[in-house]
Amino acid sequence: MGRKSGFSSEVRERALPARSDLEQLVHRSNRGVQYVSIRYTERLDAAGAASSVGSVGDSYDNALAETIFGLYKTEVILRNRPWRSIEEVEFATLQWVDWFNNRRLLGSIGNIPPVELEAQYYEKQAAPAMAVGLD
Repeated sequence: MGRKSGFSSEVRERALPARSDLEQLVHRSNRGVQYVSIRYTERLDAAGAASSVGSVGDSYDNALAETIFGLYKTEVILRNRPWRSIEEVEFATLQWVDWFNNRRLLGSIGNIPPVELEAQYYEKQAAPAMAVGLD
């Protein structure tokens, strides 16, 4: 039998420590088979990650994910084929995700990486509480 598709559990586990703010981590899905897996939902809960699924029949919920998948396939999968192993694909994917989130400049958000926009967002959320001494 062939190996199941998707990333190995080792790769998924390595992604969690990359986030220092796990209490704010949200795992988004399109109501795939993983959401019927007790082990999967227990692991999300143990990591402190909230799960979020799209609305049934709402194609707009998946638009951002499909855009990212398209970029990933173009910039990683198609550009670097043929692949010699699944591990090679997994490592290239981890590198691309790190680059995309931490160093890629996106014009649509002011020519900054997504991680900087996220930091600005949380700073703005905390600012009103700090201004009145609530933190």
